[in-house]
Amino acid sequence: MGAGTYVSPLALVIGDVRIGESCYIGHGAILRGDYGTIVIGNGTAVEEAVIIHAPPRATCRIGEKVTLGHGAIVHGESVGDLAVVGIGAVLGLRCRIGARAILGEGTVVKSRQEIPPGMVAVGNPARVVRAVTAADEEFWAWGKQLYIDLAAKYLALGMRPVAPGY
Repeated sequence: MGAGTYVSPLALVIGDVRIGESCYIGHGAILRGDYGTIVIGNGTAVEEAVIIHAPPRATCRIGEKVTLGHGAIVHGESVGDLAVVGIGAVLGLRCRIGARAILGEGTVVKSRQEIPPGMVAVGNPARVVRAVTAADEEFWAWGKQLYIDLAAKYLALGMRPVAPGY
């Protein structure tokens, strides 16, 4: 685990999982590197209740400064740098998400499907609807920094779950 990374004590991380620097791994997240390897780049946010499971005998690569929204399920091969996976999205086995791509909330990317870099995709199954704009990139740069700062804050405060009977 890299310097400046916060992993919630309520997260489950098992197997071959490599987490970069300044990452945020939220409460209730499950990272299963039991069948394969999970590699997470620097500055990535794995928000609450995200599930990441590496494909059997393969690697699931999550790039740098990626946002994996609350409740997303990631069973894909790769998510490129600066990509955004919306709340509740599902990434099927061995799919690929390009750098700077944005997946809307609830989007379902089928097994082996590819979303090109710099594109916005939505729906079930996922379909590309437009290119990422400068306004999208500005908003998500703010959101990505928010989680980098949150990881630092949690580490500085020594955040732990509240004990029963608080």
